[in-house]
Amino acid sequence: MNGSKHSTGRDFDRDDAPDLSRDGWPGKFAKATVRRGRPALSSPKVSTTIRLSREVIDHFKGAGRGWQTRIDEALREWIRQRG
Repeated sequence: MNGSKHSTGRDFDRDDAPDLSRDGWPGKFAKATVRRGRPALSSPKVSTTIRLSREVIDHFKGAGRGWQTRIDEALREWIRQRG
């Protein structure tokens, strides 16, 4: 063992690993759906630029991570109340 942080802490015997070039594995790999990143949202957010007062930004940022989401929620609530 070389002390790698990826080590499982036990010896690895290459003979224990299955041969993935045989027994139908290549066909299974060819049919597999490759999914990268987050799943697509049904209604994704739109990136935009908006100018807000320093007071508003400081208030929402002061509560920590997720401040943009909280601004979005506050605006949605404003719409619901006036909708």
